[in-house]
Amino acid sequence: MRDIRHAGAAVGVLVLPGGKVASRERARGWQLAQVRAAGLAVGLRRRLGAGYRVEQVRYRFRGWNTPELDAVNDAEEVLRAMRAGCERVVLVGHSMGGRVAVRLAAEHDVSAVVALAPWWPAGDAGVMPVSCRLRVVHGTADRWTDPESSRRQVDSARRRGVDAEWRGIEGAGHFMMYRPGLWHDLAAGFVESAG
Repeated sequence: MRDIRHAGAAVGVLVLPGGKVASRERARGWQLAQVRAAGLAVGLRRRLGAGYRVEQVRYRFRGWNTPELDAVNDAEEVLRAMRAGCERVVLVGHSMGGRVAVRLAAEHDVSAVVALAPWWPAGDAGVMPVSCRLRVVHGTADRWTDPESSRRQVDSARRRGVDAEWRGIEGAGHFMMYRPGLWHDLAAGFVESAG
């Protein structure tokens, strides 16, 4: 998983795809969650340029899969490898990837989490350490994950002392298809400010 072209990058950016609540189906590169994450990774590489090493996690399975937390375990392995070659790491997760990101931030030293339309059903932002910055972008018309829940969780994290911000994209749904350049620009801007 190591990208030799960016081995000496100061900032690592780990892109975490979405997924399903429960599924033991193998994750494949052509599945939409993977395709969206690949597009996000390409967009971030283009906008961030040299000095940033951007990698995408490919989970073994499509599901979050409680209690095993397969997606968290898979991402943790890639994060450890990235930490060995980068001074700082920022996690960028879409949907389930936003949930994976906050779980990783709770256990590992990362600079920031950028959560795009995160799937946070149970107070997930409550595990964010105050040492990690949090930026959330959510479409106000999202019907897959709850933008109001993510906004409330960001407010709660801020009250605990986390440098946290929530940004709504009016009329946007879950899949980052409406104004995709804006999603990518906001994510890149947050990564730059945290790096």
